[in-house]
Amino acid sequence: MTMAGYLAVSFTGLASRNSAVDSRSWVCGAPMERLCNNVEWSKSKVPGGVRAVLQVGSEAKEGLSKNVEGVLGLDVVSESEPREKGFLSMGKTKLVCTIGPACSSMEDLEVLALGGMDVARLNLCHNTREWHLDMIRKIKKLNKEKGFCVSVMIDTEGSQVHVVDHGAPSSIKVEEGSIWLFTAKKLDGSSPCTVQANYPGFSEGIKIGDELVIDGGMAGFQVIEKIGHDLKCKCIDPGLFLPRAKFSFWRDGRILERNNELPTLSTKDWADIDFGISEGVDFIAVSFVNDSSAISCLKDHLSSKSPKPIRVLAKIESLEALHNLENIVEASDGIMIARGDLGVDIPLEQIPTVQEEITYICRQMNKPVIVASQLLESMVEYPIPTRAEVADVSEAVRQYADALMLSGESAIGSYGQKALSVLRLASNRMESWSRYEGRQVLPHKRQLGLSPSERIAEQICNCAAEMADNLGVDAIFVYTKHGHMASLLSRNRPNSPIFAFTDEESTRMALTLQWGVIPLFTDLTDDMEFNVIKSADLLKAKGVIQKGDAVLVVSDVTPTSSASSTAFQSIQVKTIS
Repeated sequence: MTMAGYLAVSFTGLASRNSAVDSRSWVCGAPMERLCNNVEWSKSKVPGGVRAVLQVGSEAKEGLSKNVEGVLGLDVVSESEPREKGFLSMGKTKLVCTIGPACSSMEDLEVLALGGMDVARLNLCHNTREWHLDMIRKIKKLNKEKGFCVSVMIDTEGSQVHVVDHGAPSSIKVEEGSIWLFTAKKLDGSSPCTVQANYPGFSEGIKIGDELVIDGGMAGFQVIEKIGHDLKCKCIDPGLFLPRAKFSFWRDGRILERNNELPTLSTKDWADIDFGISEGVDFIAVSFVNDSSAISCLKDHLSSKSPKPIRVLAKIESLEALHNLENIVEASDGIMIARGDLGVDIPLEQIPTVQEEITYICRQMNKPVIVASQLLESMVEYPIPTRAEVADVSEAVRQYADALMLSGESAIGSYGQKALSVLRLASNRMESWSRYEGRQVLPHKRQLGLSPSERIAEQICNCAAEMADNLGVDAIFVYTKHGHMASLLSRNRPNSPIFAFTDEESTRMALTLQWGVIPLFTDLTDDMEFNVIKSADLLKAKGVIQKGDAVLVVSDVTPTSSASSTAFQSIQVKTIS
């Protein structure tokens, strides 16, 4: 196979320090300065001996296309999508499904994987260790035997004031005017209208007249008497009292910010984390993160205990977390916007703007973000969603969240597969509309790189995404060890799908959460041109790409045989022949 229409922009620390650029060269009918407006090509010296070189011409390595062999770890869903829909119609927003009793069989898991599930989430608040172990092994078996690429996320229980026992195995209807006792004492036998909290200090600082709100408004009480550490309360807002419901206290119309001195990671959480390490999970989502210290502590633990990289996500679900948001985002590998519990801590009307702000900050800081909780809540019981729920899903996609998550809809709902289909259809439609409207551009991109090589990688990806859109290429190929340049490309939300080739399985699984990225496992060599031709041949053999397709190629792979530690980074535009 030969590559026609070759354009290369190479960045290297070798040779002269002076930049040489021929901006008069035209590619695909457009001058170079119009293909990338975000990078200023300069003849001045660049720190670290880095130079930019533009070469225009043609290149073909004879003989490489003959007898090219290799294994390409492309999942079966991504393999079929471009054949059936075309490149532009491939789904970009990733889909996370919570696994529960309603979808725990091998057959159900396979249907979800075929329906577009990218990440399987296991909520460690529920079910036994043995059950979770069985689910992890089933998912890994599906990946190995059926050709899927579904990563595994465990979600810690976390430390938060909640109900341990309210006298019933399921929800209780709370009547207006009824009197309830809230206590930390263990209940003996049947104790009507008595609620056991998990934390002895739950009532500290609470005054008579304060309001106790259950699960963000499912029911409401007013404190009428303090009896030692117990609270005697009167129901003022009737509703449902669910098992393991969360508490929040309000005074004069404002939530009380309270530090209960509970650790972010409990003893149980640390045991669950070690279990996740032993089973090789891909993500750990940490519940009720209030600052960056718990994330840093967990990362240190993982670096010393885990034989492979495990990505750490922080769940934003408290007012305190919002106050420390940027530090938490910086310390984490990604963010989950847990709107259910967050709605307990802040007024409901603030949720939409807070969601958009978190999504924007995560994109600026190049961290994947999941929008979670109650996306299609009605589909727990009904086969179709409300129109408002579809609008909510579409808004999250319009904000360019990396991923959407089903919770009870898939875990315990009767229509989990239909709910996943609704997510996929709604997100695909909004992605198509956003492309038409040209809404992908992220204004005022924050510079992330500190070293010259990091800044160059960032500018390469910004430029490459813009070039891909301006040239209308069919796909972007990125060759990466740790996924960094794939994530930088994803941050720009290009129209073209991003095929990320890596020889690190942990990188492949981590990229399942990045917007628009299709991760592929393949052997990489020191010969970059051989890597490109081999992977193009393998994709062509599978019918994913075909003759005449234009691909933009980016790489951050450092040749291992090179005596120099300087990385070679490049942009190439090639046409498949």
